[in-house]
Amino acid sequence: MSNHIASFESETGLAELRGDCARMAPHWVVPAKAAATPVAPSLIHGVRVPPASAKLIDATAEYGD
Repeated sequence: MSNHIASFESETGLAELRGDCARMAPHWVVPAKAAATPVAPSLIHGVRVPPASAKLIDATAEYGD
């Protein structure tokens, strides 16, 4: 990381970030919540995970390691 980026990050604080977020919040549209419909467990089947994805997940450390 260059010194320019490091000095910028140290000058920007959480308060400034929260202020930026507060100014942007009115521009965000919140979609209406759709009610989740229950699905019978017998209908949940056939999930396939590509071998490369399974290897990637298997190789990741457990949370807290």
